Amino acid sequence: MGRLSTHVLDTAHGCPAAGMKVTLQRVAADGSAQTVRQIELNADGRNPDGPLLDAASMAVGRWRLLFEVAPYFRGRGVALPEPPFVDTVQLDFGIADAGGHYHVPLLVSPWSWSTYRGS
Repeated sequence: MGRLSTHVLDTAHGCPAAGMKVTLQRVAADGSAQTVRQIELNADGRNPDGPLLDAASMAVGRWRLLFEVAPYFRGRGVALPEPPFVDTVQLDFGIADAGGHYHVPLLVSPWSWSTYRGS
């Protein structure tokens, strides 16, 4: 059963990125993007409703996650320059197997970010 999930960890504070806003978009062949859903991460840094895409919603193609990093850190009282070094992390990725589990974690600070295909 395919699904897409994400998890964000705030490496500057050593905790999940509770309250960060995340947008999931489907990217068309011409590069245009359509918003599928917008969420706010829960206390564990995850979607409070479970997977971003469940088995019925999974589809082969290009996808994008937009993580609103600078607003999250400003909300935590971190003084950021204007413009911030890391503002919105745009992560483009592909789903090649609609029956697979795609987990996209993000490790983030005001100055860096990292991702990988998780399990």
